[in-house]
Amino acid sequence: MRHGKKFNHLSRQTGHRKSMLANMACSLIEHKRINTTVAKAKALKQFVEPLITKSKEDTTHNRRIVFAYLRNKYGVTELFREVAAKVGDRPGGYTRIIKVGNRLGDNADMAMIELVDFNEIYNGGKKEEKKAKSRRGGKVKKSETTPIVEVKEPEAEAPQAEVVETEVAEDEAPQAEVVETEVAEVEAPQAEVEAPQAEVTEVEAPKAEATEESSEENKEAAE
Repeated sequence: MRHGKKFNHLSRQTGHRKSMLANMACSLIEHKRINTTVAKAKALKQFVEPLITKSKEDTTHNRRIVFAYLRNKYGVTELFREVAAKVGDRPGGYTRIIKVGNRLGDNADMAMIELVDFNEIYNGGKKEEKKAKSRRGGKVKKSETTPIVEVKEPEAEAPQAEVVETEVAEDEAPQAEVVETEVAEVEAPQAEVEAPQAEVTEVEAPKAEATEESSEENKEAAE
């Protein structure tokens, strides 16, 4: 019975286990994802994440500490240059373990372990921006949270007004012409009708003269 077993020994002695984890960590740093068993992936996660945290501060002391674990100068250079620049804003949780099924032969549980920030499919090529939350219950001003959006409604309504005015003008123009023509046609016959009446009055004027002459002749005859 093993009392106080705090980590998985992976059925290996200390020297073998450290060399295996160092090689796996260098492969993970170089290729950004590797396939292995679930037990080895969990052990590698505990081994490599403290080294990634050390790489955030590029100093000679931290490089020597990391080199004591990895024992590969190319892996240390890759870690402090590319990986540290990519995961600089992440406060831990640099790796992700995804189970991929069982291995043929011994039916062992297999998994893929990868660096989170180098997976463009899950991240979508963009980093999530976390907003700072305050514990106080103060209300946030609307002017700070809601951006001002300019509404361009008058410009959109202007063409409609012009179209309506032109259509109304076009509709009213024929009506005015029709009314003017009808009025002109109605007034023309009235003028023609009034003309004969004027002639009749002229004809009646000689009749009045004739009556006056006849009345004068009668007076002379009577005298």
